[in-house]
Amino acid sequence: MKYAYQVMIIGGISFAGEILNKLLPLPVPASVYGLIIMLVALLTGILKLDQVKGAADFLVEIMPVMFIPAGAGLVESWSALKPICVQVVVIMFVSTIVVMVISGRVTQFVIRRNRKA
Repeated sequence: MKYAYQVMIIGGISFAGEILNKLLPLPVPASVYGLIIMLVALLTGILKLDQVKGAADFLVEIMPVMFIPAGAGLVESWSALKPICVQVVVIMFVSTIVVMVISGRVTQFVIRRNRKA
């Protein structure tokens, strides 16, 4: 019952993000609105981490399963991707390197900042 309640909280926040997406004329995905609402709720204390931690941990654990339909869609779209395969691989490689470098730099910055504090 505890997990059902936690999933309902996360679902409600996601739904609020969907509503904001429809109401605000900004090009921001509903999931981003939901993440911002969740962050604000956690930072302000409106929502305690214990109220969503169990369901959130479960959702993170099953996240790889959620990519299976996208992978199947890529396999079905191979005929459209084949002519641009080299470009897609180069973009994936470059963007992966950029994300790794930025993530590393941000992590180093946070670690150094925490050591000084």
